[in-house]
Amino acid sequence: MEDQTRSIVEQSLNALLENETFLSDLQGEMRNKAFTSLNAILSTPNQIHKSFLRVPLEGGEVVRIPSYRVHHNDALGPYKGGIRFHESVNEEEVVNLAFLMTLKNALHNVPFGGGKGGIVINPKVYSEKELNRICIKYVRYFNDIIGPEKDIPAPDVGSGEREMDWMMAEYKKINPGKPYHGSFTGKSVVNGGSLGRREATGKGVYFTFRYLLNDYVKRNAINLSSSTNPFAQTALGYLDRPLTSAVQGFGNVGSVTALEAFRCPHIQNKVVAVSDRNVTLYNPDGLDIPALVDFTAKNRGDLPTTAEQLNAVNVTAEIQSRETILTMDVDVLFLAALENQLNDANKSLVKARMIVEGANAPTTQEADEYLSKNGVIIIPDILANAGGVIVSYLEWLQGRETQFLTEEQVYNQLLGQMGATLDMILPQYFGDPFPLRQNCYIHSVTRLSTVLYRQGKLY
Repeated sequence: MEDQTRSIVEQSLNALLENETFLSDLQGEMRNKAFTSLNAILSTPNQIHKSFLRVPLEGGEVVRIPSYRVHHNDALGPYKGGIRFHESVNEEEVVNLAFLMTLKNALHNVPFGGGKGGIVINPKVYSEKELNRICIKYVRYFNDIIGPEKDIPAPDVGSGEREMDWMMAEYKKINPGKPYHGSFTGKSVVNGGSLGRREATGKGVYFTFRYLLNDYVKRNAINLSSSTNPFAQTALGYLDRPLTSAVQGFGNVGSVTALEAFRCPHIQNKVVAVSDRNVTLYNPDGLDIPALVDFTAKNRGDLPTTAEQLNAVNVTAEIQSRETILTMDVDVLFLAALENQLNDANKSLVKARMIVEGANAPTTQEADEYLSKNGVIIIPDILANAGGVIVSYLEWLQGRETQFLTEEQVYNQLLGQMGATLDMILPQYFGDPFPLRQNCYIHSVTRLSTVLYRQGKLY
């Protein structure tokens, strides 16, 4: 996935190089050198920090856990990005996720740079006390590089408000007298977190789909009907008819996305399938999403895996393997699990004509190119899953000003910001015959390039 991101950024820079109205005072050899510098700066991180956390377990033994914090680029502001708790975390993955955060913040006009962290663990196999120790150690090991004006971590896969509360408390403890409320975002509300932060990413994921179809395409249906753009024809085919959706991943993002779809009054939409690391649940008449959310809240985040568990919560569903959700015959597929889910091996089996990336990098370059060439609309991660960082910015501001927004105010600002980004991107997407991801990257790279040039970073 790292090669894919860098390739698309390089393509974006090449397009901007040929556009003589962009940075027009750079001409001739000076222009070529400046764009070579931009490619070098954007394709590599500023720093990669790695440590092995020394953690004593309750059983008496001591383990050494690999952990990372990557700083990609801070031209737009302090580094910002989540801390992923997962056994598959590795340096290349964290570098690429930090790269995506830089591009995402630039696209949505959020004044943060791109950062990311990771701890190589399966959090489900550690006790609460052990996880607390891991969080404390992470803050101690990386204390010199994090802080409200330097690098502001947040939750990611496997972590949540509990972990951010622990980490902020440790940061406060070892930095007496320094501002600490903005050191971490995604905290609990009682601990200075923002209302709506936990649901922000999932709400934003569904909002991008809803806005594209119900707001933009419906509003511009007459003009789009005469377009030869294959993506316009796909979108028009979804108007004013019942739609079926499947949601891969039922964690913080996927469960909220599924609830938004279940409750949406604007689109005739039913969620017929959801999945997690264990199972896919399917019902062609639609699943009882609220009941499944209640079940996962009481069962460490896991969906029901047996008929007995389904009966206990009065949910009717067919139990299938977790992989089947990717190739189900549905209209819309929301990807809210991990990266590389749609790939060269399964791309030709995908039946959904619209894919929304709630996870980071869930579609490989091969799958993205294949599906896009066949008129499948892919709303990319850089556009769809920015709700978390937008509300993290609002939380950071609230912590600095000690003035707090209502939940309604948070959602209004979140959806207003995402709507503004969509209004900027969609006209070009439905006018140009290339994918939405490329359109988004061009806008991100344009803003970053302009700022880097103005800051004198290209000499």
